[in-house]
Amino acid sequence: MITSMATKNHDPLALPLTHLKGVGTQLAAKLERLSLYTVSDLLFHLPRCYQDRTRTYAIAELVPGMFATIEAEVVKQQLVLGKRRRLEIELADRSGYLYMSLFHFSTPLRQHLPTGTRLRCFGEVSFFANRLQMVHPEYEKMTAPTPETVVQTLTPVYPSTEGISQKTWHNLMAQALKLVNDSLLMDYLPATASSGYTLVDALNYCHHPPQNADLALLEAGSHPAQQRLSLEELLAHHLSLRLAKQQIKTLVAPVLQCDPAILEKFYQHLPFTPTQAQLRVLQEIFADFKLGIPMLRLLQGDVGSGKTLVAAGSMLAAISQGYQTALMVPTELLATQHGLTLARYFSVLSINIVVLHSRMPAKQKQAVYQQIKTGDAQVVIGTHALIQEAVEFQQLGLVIIDEQHRFGVKQRLQLQAKSAQAVGYAHQLIMTATPIPRTLAMTFYADLDYSVLDELPPHRKPITTVALANSRRNDIIAKVREFIASKQQAYWICTLIDESELLTSQAAIATYDLLQTQLPEFKIGLVHGQLKTIEKQAIMDAFKSGELHLLVATTVIEVGVDVPNASLMIIENAERLGLAQLHQLRGRVGRGTQASHCILMYRAPLSWHAKARLDILRKTCDGFKIAEHDLKLRGSGEFLGTRQSGELNFKVLQLTRDHGLMARVTELAEQLLKDHPEFIAPLIARWLKEKVQYSAV
Repeated sequence: MITSMATKNHDPLALPLTHLKGVGTQLAAKLERLSLYTVSDLLFHLPRCYQDRTRTYAIAELVPGMFATIEAEVVKQQLVLGKRRRLEIELADRSGYLYMSLFHFSTPLRQHLPTGTRLRCFGEVSFFANRLQMVHPEYEKMTAPTPETVVQTLTPVYPSTEGISQKTWHNLMAQALKLVNDSLLMDYLPATASSGYTLVDALNYCHHPPQNADLALLEAGSHPAQQRLSLEELLAHHLSLRLAKQQIKTLVAPVLQCDPAILEKFYQHLPFTPTQAQLRVLQEIFADFKLGIPMLRLLQGDVGSGKTLVAAGSMLAAISQGYQTALMVPTELLATQHGLTLARYFSVLSINIVVLHSRMPAKQKQAVYQQIKTGDAQVVIGTHALIQEAVEFQQLGLVIIDEQHRFGVKQRLQLQAKSAQAVGYAHQLIMTATPIPRTLAMTFYADLDYSVLDELPPHRKPITTVALANSRRNDIIAKVREFIASKQQAYWICTLIDESELLTSQAAIATYDLLQTQLPEFKIGLVHGQLKTIEKQAIMDAFKSGELHLLVATTVIEVGVDVPNASLMIIENAERLGLAQLHQLRGRVGRGTQASHCILMYRAPLSWHAKARLDILRKTCDGFKIAEHDLKLRGSGEFLGTRQSGELNFKVLQLTRDHGLMARVTELAEQLLKDHPEFIAPLIARWLKEKVQYSAV
């Protein structure tokens, strides 16, 4: 059953914040730093924690570290001089004494608090010079002859920005809550899913919990009132994608059918036999191509499962019908690697492949632009350079995004927009080597059909992984010497997360110099982001051909590099990387027939989260199991592609905390679509607003 309530002529949640008293242009600008523009944005800006000011404590009950409210009299004042002068005000109640220390004060303030003044103070209790104190507590004078009542609810503490005090937050929230309490808002969730809270009830509870509220549950974000809001937001995002899928079915796309003779010739000249999983996924894609509506398919497969082959087979369907294919990848190195791989795959088919990236010489770039515009370029592989205005396709029929999590939604939209409207929208194949947990895929890729490569090529072997402290660097170098002496190759990966690419490159250079000194009998190469593309490719070619024994590199080799004889990888500062990236890097080895190994080198001591990540990598090479752990540890960012514009910034929802709600969302969506389709558009508008445009991808 849905609780339906009449609405007034306006939705108070949609009002701009300037409608609230005290919000002028200056305060509005500060609120915009936190992406707060409307009353809805404000009310969904939930407290980060709560303070219990509902009772007063006797001074004798206080212990260091607690936040507490006391009522006491001023006994005396003392100005203490030193490096930082401070005003010490001695307070007393019937149980004991406490000092209030103020470092910021004025002479009028000293006169304002004479002996005998009764104060109510709230602050953190600490222990200093053998006595209890509060440093700069909040305080007020108690002037009434009888004790004034303390607050009746827990006091919220809001995430803030410079120039907005908690007092301001409380004032704004009080006004916003009055607006919604005075209005009759529509509830869109079934009563069975609302945990007993209407939207208004949930907002009131979250902003003003009663004094008997479970504080631990609230601060964990697990209270039913908070979960009620999270569930509604998750449902709104999911439904927006379901609607997008319905809209896509109304669009026209070219009907593509791969020439069986071309496909058979392609298979016969491959240097390996495709797996059954690869053949199955290609059939799913070919079936989509015949429908005459834009394909939107997510292809997920573990590192080394053969997504590039599936991409190549998909391209043949477009090319054989006279359409162009665009493959967008995150790095220049990967673009070049894909170009070489596809050239080998298509060597007997006379297909023209071009590579485009922003660091190409201008003359060469113009030549590529011309080939794309005339249609001579049948396969166009590129980085973000593909979405530049200068790139014009003659007839784009298929768009493939590799490593989708490295691109924002806006980038995918821009490439899709380059399809020729005269023949319809281009089909889209979105690939990821970061396996996505099923519940996440069903919720956040509801607009996509998805295929899974759940079979690795038969020669792929598990990679033995160990974690060693960097204090054992000499032992690790000895291991590298042993491997190279046995005619195998190795990677040494250098990382400096949250530093500039320049500093990361410098770290790689320093390691390269050290290893050249320690391993003078071997040939060592160096690849980093500061090198020119042609230099990087020459070094990679030398490593792949066996001319180099050891490759020192930054994470530019994270994806797309395939050197079967490389069987050892050392990753420096492994504790700084996320599970997805560590798994990607490790996937560069284990591509040959010999046993392979990965050493995760870390700097001690390890945090709990870092230890958990490294332990998972040691225990499994299964990307899907790693993805489930990654979701629990870090949330959805790496899976959903939220690093760039078009990101899904949630108001209330935190997937690290709330991913358990996902199982309910599909069922709720079906219920609304069946029983109350009229609720869907306003529900989406309540939570997504301007982000609705991104559901088109």
